[in-house]
Amino acid sequence: MPTFDVLFLGGGPAGYVGAIRCAQLGLTVGVIEREALGGTCVIWGCIPAKSLLESAHLATHLGHAAEHGITLGGVTLDFAPAMKRSRAISTQNSKGVDFLFKKNKITTIKGQGTLTSPTTISVESPDGKKESYQATRGVVLSTGSRVRGLPQIGLALNKTTVLSSDEVLVLEKAPATMAIVGAGAVGCEFADVFAAYGTHITLIDVAPTILPLEDRDVSAELTKSFKKRKIDVRAGATITDVKVGPTSVTLTIDKKPLTVDKVLVAAGRAPNVDNIGLETVGVRLDDRGFIKVTDRLETTVKGVYAIGDVAGPPMLAHKGEREGIVVAELLAGQTPHAINYGNIPNATYCSPEVASIGLTEEACKAQQLDYRVGKFPFSANGRARTAGETEGFVKIIREAKYGEILGAHIIGAHATELIHELAVARENEFTVEEIDQTVHAHPTLAEAIAEACLDSLGKMINA
Repeated sequence: MPTFDVLFLGGGPAGYVGAIRCAQLGLTVGVIEREALGGTCVIWGCIPAKSLLESAHLATHLGHAAEHGITLGGVTLDFAPAMKRSRAISTQNSKGVDFLFKKNKITTIKGQGTLTSPTTISVESPDGKKESYQATRGVVLSTGSRVRGLPQIGLALNKTTVLSSDEVLVLEKAPATMAIVGAGAVGCEFADVFAAYGTHITLIDVAPTILPLEDRDVSAELTKSFKKRKIDVRAGATITDVKVGPTSVTLTIDKKPLTVDKVLVAAGRAPNVDNIGLETVGVRLDDRGFIKVTDRLETTVKGVYAIGDVAGPPMLAHKGEREGIVVAELLAGQTPHAINYGNIPNATYCSPEVASIGLTEEACKAQQLDYRVGKFPFSANGRARTAGETEGFVKIIREAKYGEILGAHIIGAHATELIHELAVARENEFTVEEIDQTVHAHPTLAEAIAEACLDSLGKMINA
């Protein structure tokens, strides 16, 4: 039986990062993957979606070319090349992970893996052959998550008219009309993409706001921006009486019928816990269906670990990557720095971008915290004006007495890059005064962060 120090079941962001770190620490590593290295993030999630968003961003900006003295002829928008480009980038990234595995002498085992004991995984290869592999230090479950439909309201995925985020990534043309059910990060991102390519979008969510996990001010700002782009936002909506046809779908939304060419179901993901042998070895799930883990990421079975989406929210690639590093260092006998789950940034890559870290203002109120808010609009920022990207703002929530940063929320251009100054600040317990004392280059978008901190102290300069 082939034997390794560590076996990873799943080669997505959590698994492949954990595997590389194990190899760096001198452990022998095998990674079992049934599809392609990189997992959902690289093949069907983060990377191809962000490629399409970049294409959509460019398409939107072409409409403002004349303001820059650039005269264009007739502009034709074609979704197919953008989709083809996104698939090529996904393939390139997956090959990049394969290269890193070879560089670090990690063994890739192709096939469907199933636990047969706490130290053994049986793998069925694509040609039907079965072979067992053993781990001497630990087995790490990094099987990720999958898209899910909404069969309870008649929206079971059929891959023709009712689609998941997987199927929309291979559409050859943008449909004339589309309803997106679920206005979280995935729903908002695809609303942005298809609206840019001419699709009339109806964005629907049962929650009272879109991006319901974000600060209410941010959600309201994004709603305003989407409506300017003729995206029909239906928050707090109820869907009934769904009729799925071969070429269209009719939904009744708040008692009014809507017929569209396609429905994208973007209402969350489910962990991949089925048919991997959890029951065989006694690995237990929590009451939400995720694998139950300790603060050391160990499951209810000694020597079996779980990381990434399968180990519970937040279901974010960067959270899984950090867990991969931590579990690798634990298996190598080190004492890694504990993960601060309260300081993992959220990022939504629609236009305008949204990023946040820490508490929303609603959460501060619920916890009865004594806080102050600072806010600075990008419309008052010189760099945003020069770029013609003045939508949005930076919002800082600080603790009233000592200035600790309780939460930070950004909506605007490059928000997903800007948030990391505040992530570092919170991780190191910096105060708003210390951000103010840090000289920010002028003109930059980052100045808006410093100004929002100043506003929380009652001494904003430029607005």
